[in-house]
Amino acid sequence: MEQQAAPRGGFVWALVITSVAGFMAALDNLVVTTALPSIREDLGGGLEDLEWTVSAYTLTFAVLLMFGAALGDRFGRRKLFGIGLAVFTGASAAAALAPGIEELIAARAVQGVGAAVMMPLTLTLLTAAVPAAKRGMAYGIWGAVNGLAVASGPLIGGTLTEHVSWQWIFWLNVPLGIALLPLARLRLTESHGTGARLDAAGTLLASGGLFGIVYALIRGNIDGWASAPVLTGLIAGGALLAGFVHHGIRNPAPMLPMRLFRNRAFSAINAASLLMFVGMFGSIFLLAQFLQGVLGYSPTEAGLRMLPWTGMPMIVAPIAGYLSDRIGGRPIVTAGLALQAVGLGWFALIVSPDVSYAAQLPALIISGIGMALFFAPAASLVMASVRPSEQGIASGANNALREVGGALGIAVLASVFSAQGGYASPSAFVDGLQPALWVGAGGVALAAAAAALLPRRRPGRTDAAAPAQERVPVAA
Repeated sequence: MEQQAAPRGGFVWALVITSVAGFMAALDNLVVTTALPSIREDLGGGLEDLEWTVSAYTLTFAVLLMFGAALGDRFGRRKLFGIGLAVFTGASAAAALAPGIEELIAARAVQGVGAAVMMPLTLTLLTAAVPAAKRGMAYGIWGAVNGLAVASGPLIGGTLTEHVSWQWIFWLNVPLGIALLPLARLRLTESHGTGARLDAAGTLLASGGLFGIVYALIRGNIDGWASAPVLTGLIAGGALLAGFVHHGIRNPAPMLPMRLFRNRAFSAINAASLLMFVGMFGSIFLLAQFLQGVLGYSPTEAGLRMLPWTGMPMIVAPIAGYLSDRIGGRPIVTAGLALQAVGLGWFALIVSPDVSYAAQLPALIISGIGMALFFAPAASLVMASVRPSEQGIASGANNALREVGGALGIAVLASVFSAQGGYASPSAFVDGLQPALWVGAGGVALAAAAAALLPRRRPGRTDAAAPAQERVPVAA
């Protein structure tokens, strides 16, 4: 791997730049949800158009993540990070200036393209700048910022929409992006991956497969799970992903070598990440609606009352990173996922149309601690499970699986909700929410079981410092 000398102060600058960029990309997953009524009032459009203002970003982000990581490995991670950041910033301005719903949807799709190039490179750039002994703490701060962005999207979107205007959920990205662009050029270290040619066939198979699956999951509740578009997406997407797996086994230089999954650490942490996002995303999606539609809070009030959950990563994740350096990531991640499952189960037990906030508070705190314990050690375990030259591939794969897990979680929990309840009355909403939360808790409990399969760390060795030849089996 080709790498320049790190600039002076590179550790702190890299942490700031990559954390802020990651925050911007992660925030846009959910920031738009609480602004949809205002967007519809200003720009018009039907329910399907409003759905696409959310899914256009999710789809392009999910299907191009691994391609973005591969581009960075090939042409320079700092260079491609800057290009992705510029695209994301420009598309954010275009979304804020959109004169109609179609233009807004197009801008959201371009935002997803920029985020897909930028997001997976944040971890590889951070890893290049931080000494191995300090990576746990650095990943902890990075994970805290990204975890907060994912969970606080509805709060930030609701607050800006309620007190300023919905356009400011997009304008917020513009000054941040403009400030980061010169800093990235001056303060980040350039690095490359293997230098192999781009895997066009693998990129098309992965992108097409993920597009079909994610599209079907998003559209399933709208068009019906037996409808032709949804079935076509599931079948064609599954076939393309099967082709991608076969390609990764047979091709001598694939975008995602399937041999990585022969490594128990890589397979276990990716399975845990996917299942974690299934339970977390789907639950946040429904609970945000419960607080507003059933308990009567405004978007801002609902977000504030979720702060014991959403704000906890800022407090606990750096501590989790420190502990992972001391005792290894496996017990921290497993404990965090178990606590997240307990918190969601607790919520399912106490939820009712008139539940008090005091009764909700223990579930929110337990879920917040669990989420915070997951993010930092999980990032460290992903990056430590592969060779340094393959960290871009690993980051892109892990982020893609998280995005797919989030889409799957919303689709599955919303399906359970619709089958058991609905929006007709507060009681009907709770009738659907309760079993959906149990499904979310079960998904996160399975994630904890997957994390428990991670190999134990040898005494005296940090997760981030394991020799490369031990992390990844050499291809035959």
